[in-house]
Amino acid sequence: MRAVLLGSAGSAGESPPGSGPSPRDRLVEQLTRAGADTVIVTSDPAEVARLAQEASGPLLLCADDLVAHTAVLRHLATSPVGPTVALVLPEPPAGDRIGVREDRGQVVAAVPPDTGSVTGGPVPGEPVGGGSPGAGAATGTFGGALRVGTPDLPALAAAAHAVAAARTVAAPGGATASGAALGDADGTRGTPVDDLFAALAGDNLIFSHRVRLLVARRVRGSAERRAAEAAVAAVPSEPAELRLAVKERDDLFTTYCVSTWSPHVTRLAARLRLGPTGVTALSVLFAAVAAALFGLGGRPALVTGAVLLYLGFVLDCVDGQLARFTRQFSPWGGWLDTMADRAKEYIVYAGLAVGVERSGLGNGWALAIAAITLQTVRHMTDAWYGVLHDEAARRPGPAAGGGIGARLSQASNRVQADTGSVGYWLKRTVVFPIGERWALIAITVALFNPLVSLVAVLVWGVLAAGYTLALRTLRSRSMRIAVLSTVDTSAHRDDGPLARWLGTRTRLSGPLPAAVLAAFAAAALLGTALARDGTADRRLVLPAALLVLVAALPAGRAHAGPLDWLVPAVLRAAEYLFVIAAGLLGRVPAWLIFALLLALALHHYDLTARLEKRTANPGSWVYGLGWDGRIILLSAAVAANAATVVFAAVAGYLLVLLVSGALTTWSVAARSGRRVAR
Repeated sequence: MRAVLLGSAGSAGESPPGSGPSPRDRLVEQLTRAGADTVIVTSDPAEVARLAQEASGPLLLCADDLVAHTAVLRHLATSPVGPTVALVLPEPPAGDRIGVREDRGQVVAAVPPDTGSVTGGPVPGEPVGGGSPGAGAATGTFGGALRVGTPDLPALAAAAHAVAAARTVAAPGGATASGAALGDADGTRGTPVDDLFAALAGDNLIFSHRVRLLVARRVRGSAERRAAEAAVAAVPSEPAELRLAVKERDDLFTTYCVSTWSPHVTRLAARLRLGPTGVTALSVLFAAVAAALFGLGGRPALVTGAVLLYLGFVLDCVDGQLARFTRQFSPWGGWLDTMADRAKEYIVYAGLAVGVERSGLGNGWALAIAAITLQTVRHMTDAWYGVLHDEAARRPGPAAGGGIGARLSQASNRVQADTGSVGYWLKRTVVFPIGERWALIAITVALFNPLVSLVAVLVWGVLAAGYTLALRTLRSRSMRIAVLSTVDTSAHRDDGPLARWLGTRTRLSGPLPAAVLAAFAAAALLGTALARDGTADRRLVLPAALLVLVAALPAGRAHAGPLDWLVPAVLRAAEYLFVIAAGLLGRVPAWLIFALLLALALHHYDLTARLEKRTANPGSWVYGLGWDGRIILLSAAVAANAATVVFAAVAGYLLVLLVSGALTTWSVAARSGRRVAR
């Protein structure tokens, strides 16, 4: 990676003879230690344009008035988000500094100094994506450093050419055109980095890298520089980096029962030269052993399993902390961490189900099947609501609506801003996050039995699903964003050949009502199978399948409704309910129904994980038959009295497809040098 150290013409970068390395020389050394193999020093934006046109990898731009820990620059250079990331200082902008307005980790707009407007976003005071009034105010200050990813290099080159031209043209009254573009009322020229950031923020997605615990300041004159250097020297870097490895905001259980001591484990793992992926593997092992102990039963086994489950969750947190502490980010590791979290949880459900069955407490597999279905559908809504919210943050204020949804957004933002309050923790806990799920399982299984654990997971899960679905539905109506139109809709619907063919040949609109109808049809079939205790005519599966396949008719239509972000989750619900019903009608063993649901869940988590990691779907996803193809296949198997064999074959096939697609995609991503957050 190349770094470019930029200063205004005539800026002070040299020290008097005999006074040691100059500030500019120290920054060059810091940029090198941060990972730059070459550092170019210039004050000419045209040189930046040339470098951007020639570069084959990211460029790290840095102003020569920045004084910071080397770790700040290293963290910016190695940030797993992006591709383009800006350094953001937490203090409000002062003087001629450019402000930054952020939302969900994104730079929504650059706020020029001493103006009432923003670059690349709505005016101050306008709600963004259903957000609160006043959202246009700056949330921080641009820190004078910017890592521009490879996909954004053409935009950087164009911006640099424009800035170079503007800085040579004098504006009326002696102000430069560049200064005017930045909103400098007095005509003061901003540094080239400021100009470039302001230009890029208008039309490009930039993520923010906020400085905390460490020190970064932009200085004017030797007195400010000496004060900043003293502040840097006063903060030891390694302890701060270890604390930075812990997520700034996490859930209640994780914050107070894990993160209080997990950094010590992270430091130990780093000294033992363990990698994040190795820690992930240990976490999976702990969870698998815990699941086996839950299945074995008996108080000693249950208590030991609960302890191992807790320690496995600690390791699950440590793998991400270790990646952030050592800056070891990889596509494979990020994907594996996401997939391992889900696989561990569902393996634990299976262990609890076995424990219930062995103890004669009831139908454990029925509870586990209900739990995996509920949690997977919930996670699908979580993933797509997150994408919706991210997209809303990028949209200008006029896209937002009013009404109760906007008021709920404002209330939610106020609660989220009140970090540490009772309302803040209630809001984070009621949604039943992973830490609380692990804690609930560990406590209930240790004190009671696996049956109580599964019932508790289901009860809290249903309440959380109702709460989040109701509020998110209202909030999304005020956002009015067709988020599915921003991605490969067919891939994320998981459409098969039939759905894609029907979608191009029918004019039926309304993808969400069609998906809801499919879910109700599958639920009706399941209700019939349960009511007749598996004695219902298996041929009922065929008309039910036809009703479910109605969801394929609008597959090719625009998913532009305000609630169409729910379509993938509703399709998952329809397919999973149909699988359960078909399994009951086909007399498939309950554990095999669970196994097929597990394979389906991992297949669908793979799609959302790639969405979150901004990685293209593999071409192999089309070989998964699609939800429509699988429903047809299972229906035929039930009608032909071959359901057990087909269930096993489909589950195995999906798992093989998952592994092969993962190895292909993530090995290619690893060779490309992409970083992925955990």
